Amino acid sequence: MHAFKGCFRSTKTSKLPRGEDPIVLASETPFTVNEIEALHDLFKKLSSTIVDDDLIHKEEFQLALFSNSSKQNLFSNRVFDLFDAKHNGVIEFGEFVRSLSVFHPNASEEDKITFAFRLYDLRQTGYIERVELKEMVVAVLSELDSTLTDDAVDSIVDKTMIEADLNGDGRIDPEEWKDFVTKNPSLLKNMTLPYLKELTLAFPSFVLHTEVPDYK
Repeated sequence: MHAFKGCFRSTKTSKLPRGEDPIVLASETPFTVNEIEALHDLFKKLSSTIVDDDLIHKEEFQLALFSNSSKQNLFSNRVFDLFDAKHNGVIEFGEFVRSLSVFHPNASEEDKITFAFRLYDLRQTGYIERVELKEMVVAVLSELDSTLTDDAVDSIVDKTMIEADLNGDGRIDPEEWKDFVTKNPSLLKNMTLPYLKELTLAFPSFVLHTEVPDYK
């Protein structure tokens, strides 16, 4: 988060959109009031790249991550859906801050585990099914510009299911996921790092970019 803080630390209080109070947001998240102000500066830039309406649309989110609003990826789509807590197709400032807070160094491990579980629970059933796990493994590999054979992916998925699905019902519930991640902390770190990379490096580099690519 240091690069993020360095690029966007604010020294003055600005009016936040939609009645959000920086003091309230700071009390609800690991962010300080100054960091909330910095995030607001970033949010204003991101939310005005296509439509200047104090809302981040999916195309603007994609543009910030990839410098291309038309690139589609299950991984990034799922992140957008989790940030869009109201499920109305846009990200408001409060949603942006509260969702981003899970990536803060001071965010609890439990919050990170829960977010990771929700990321993989594509169909929002409260369980991670094998097919969902495979879809996300493929999506994350694509996000990292890595490729594996189908057999290699299946091997990863099968190994994960064997280790995580303790009751053998063919799916991973939240408690099984927590136990699995606790025993494999590097897994949580690996799943979290792509977000940290995108949100602390890609977002600032996009904001500081002097030219916006053609997104039509």
